[in-house]
Amino acid sequence: MKTFLVVNPRSANGQTGKRWVEISSQVGKVLGEFGHGFTSGGMDAARLARQAIDDGYECIVAVGGDGTLNEVTNGFFRDGQVINPQATLGLLPRGTGGDFRRTFGWDLELNSALERLRTEKTEPFDVGRLEFIDNDGNPATRFFANIASFGVSAVVAREVNQGSKALGGNLSFMWGTVKGLLKYQERQVRLTVDGGEPETVSVTAVAVANGRYFGSGMFVAPDAVTHDGLFDVTIWSNYGLSDFVLKSKGVYNGDHVTWKGTRRLRCRTLHAESETGDVFLDVDGETPGRLPCTMTLLPGAIRLKV
Repeated sequence: MKTFLVVNPRSANGQTGKRWVEISSQVGKVLGEFGHGFTSGGMDAARLARQAIDDGYECIVAVGGDGTLNEVTNGFFRDGQVINPQATLGLLPRGTGGDFRRTFGWDLELNSALERLRTEKTEPFDVGRLEFIDNDGNPATRFFANIASFGVSAVVAREVNQGSKALGGNLSFMWGTVKGLLKYQERQVRLTVDGGEPETVSVTAVAVANGRYFGSGMFVAPDAVTHDGLFDVTIWSNYGLSDFVLKSKGVYNGDHVTWKGTRRLRCRTLHAESETGDVFLDVDGETPGRLPCTMTLLPGAIRLKV
């Protein structure tokens, strides 16, 4: 399979770029000849992936974290349509949070990732499409691989992305969560699920999940499956800093689904509008804009190397 690696040299706190000669040597030994390109700015990974598909590459591999994977996933689409339904998405995980890989139980070992890429095994992979208002105030569309959420999660993502991440994934996200909860005020959001009757809910965070984890290991959607044709939606209401401090273990092991402030549902589309001020989005760890938004699941849109 003709393979192209989209490499974020800043991933793993810059270690991917520093160790690229060593990494590429190991990749070549296992996969043989491959193409590659380095990202240098926002959405570069999408551009590189799209060009690689146009050039006939059959497997496009994100080398980086969840943000790189998100951009590469976007590169599989042009004008809202999949460029090549037979093209396959792969991951060589090198990120800080590493939430996407956790859904599949993948570790950070290079040899494990190369073994997945070496085989022919793939499975259908659902992709989320997000229509929203971008940070410049314009309507925009973006695709996502793992989880799109809104509420305090976006405040946390901004705190983490503005930091150095030198503490590592878990500590960086935990510290970001503390700072985010201190800043965030509960919002009233009107939700419409699968075209049904709108409902106004109090929102700490709403996670619309294809995968199971966000926030560097928070087990937000324990039952999510990436090829079942449905989003798993988790709604957290009226949670504050004291809840996180006293009960954070339940957020990481999935016990939160039994708490009074947690509600879950499954759907193919979700529309959200804020009734009380701006509510910002966190899309696979990036913060591209705010509500109103519409999220739509595209079942089996592409293939995933597993």
